Amino acid sequence: MPITKCPQKSQPLWKEWDQKAQKNGPRHQVYAVNGDRYMGEWKDNMRHGKGTQIWKKKGAIYEGDWKFGKRDGYGTLSLPDQETGKYRRVYSGWWAGDKKSGYGIQFFGPEEYYEGEWCRSQRSGWGRMYYSNGDIYEGQWLNDKHHGEGMLRLKNGNRYEGYWQRGMKNGPGRFFHLDHGQLFEGFWVDSVAKCGTMIDFGRDEAPEPTQFPIPQREY
Repeated sequence: MPITKCPQKSQPLWKEWDQKAQKNGPRHQVYAVNGDRYMGEWKDNMRHGKGTQIWKKKGAIYEGDWKFGKRDGYGTLSLPDQETGKYRRVYSGWWAGDKKSGYGIQFFGPEEYYEGEWCRSQRSGWGRMYYSNGDIYEGQWLNDKHHGEGMLRLKNGNRYEGYWQRGMKNGPGRFFHLDHGQLFEGFWVDSVAKCGTMIDFGRDEAPEPTQFPIPQREY
């Protein structure tokens, strides 16, 4: 008796093409319709793992970790400098869900940068900000503003230590007028000192001391 075998069903060509088109594992450069390009690892047709993304419109480059199509993990974002044409680092740090999250350093200019904690791409938590005018703020942040306890040291050496809300001095604090050799301790509302006491503090060593010392009260 002759033996017959059932012919195997062939897979439709479109399924074979679709499987080949799926991106998994490391790949060379993959271009988008708008000119953006990505080179790195993929999973289930999404950027996943280590990779580099280049955005054509702004020329921005991100190098780092990806998770299911979003920047997630540690990575560095760079932008082309309009004057030199070279790339300058804008942000280095941690990401979550395509937003800066965790510890990172943001460069706002050649002499202005922030190092500290981020949440949803805003400075939130503890951080230190170096301003281009020479001032330095170190303390707590919330939604990109000084909020909580912190210290602002001015370029001339004077400093404020105390509490902040919405980027302004609010609550108890101390302002050291080291240039004049005085210390003010009091209460602030929206960066305006409402009440407090002023005393001499290092007046003899101050570069520009007041003409007369503050008299001592006798009880």
